[in-house]
Amino acid sequence: MVAAALLLALLIDRWWGEPPAPLHPVVWMGRALGACGARLAPAQSTGRDLKVFWLAAFAWCALAAMVFVLSAALQWAALVFLPAWCAALVLGVLLKPMLAWRMLRAEVLAVESALGRSLADGRSRLAWLVSRDVRRLDAVQVRESAIETLAENLNDSVVAPLLWFALLGLPGAALYRFANTADAMWGYPGMRGGRYWQWAGKWAARADDVLSWLPARLTALLLWAVARGGVRWGDLRAQARSTPSPNGGWPMGAMALALGVRLSKPGGYVLNAEGGAAQAGDAGRAVDLAGRTIAALVMLVVLGLGSIAYFK
Repeated sequence: MVAAALLLALLIDRWWGEPPAPLHPVVWMGRALGACGARLAPAQSTGRDLKVFWLAAFAWCALAAMVFVLSAALQWAALVFLPAWCAALVLGVLLKPMLAWRMLRAEVLAVESALGRSLADGRSRLAWLVSRDVRRLDAVQVRESAIETLAENLNDSVVAPLLWFALLGLPGAALYRFANTADAMWGYPGMRGGRYWQWAGKWAARADDVLSWLPARLTALLLWAVARGGVRWGDLRAQARSTPSPNGGWPMGAMALALGVRLSKPGGYVLNAEGGAAQAGDAGRAVDLAGRTIAALVMLVVLGLGSIAYFK
């Protein structure tokens, strides 16, 4: 049933993409986080502010508990009151909003298409995907940023929610998606949107780090596997350490090594410094590699669940 729901969620994503915003659970999560964050984060730095930290931690835990309990209740109702095939259908529909492969793929390819028209168009389209300043990026840096975003969000938007669904069911996927959304909205080291997040967002950032630790390394392992030995594990570990994030460097480093290109964030880090400059076809190659990584994950999950069922 879990395998069937997972496959159905991916099929829904491929055929229809994202649900309308008024019906999207992640949009609801974002609105709740936005409302709480506006009340918790101060308008300026107040130094070491443990009061703000603990208030934000409590708000995060309260919202996370609501997400977990509601999703657990929906899963329980489906499993108890519906036949197996119908429960799998319902779980697949409920799982779909927790992942976003079609949208991610389309946005990355849209950046490359816009860049083919002009550098200004490429920068403008990239600004939809990243929070960094795109105004001074050249064409190679625009491609690098798009590929980095693809690699990092391959974990955040696909592999991690599917892995947590396989491990803990719908509550696991929903909790991960909440934590990742909270990190995206609160997890900043300084000022953003007129608010100071150093202490208000620290809990959210660390919670996302914890929940992403295993999926990020699994994403890198799967990228390594589908690259058919083109990536040396020791080299990947070295690349992963070069980013400030404890997790983001794993999928990004694996992608850089698998493609043989250099990926960097101006003023931040450089991955695979000896690689070539990202060219026009590399975004398409990255999307293809990511698609094969998702297929490998599905195969791994199905085989793992099948083995558990067999030995039971």
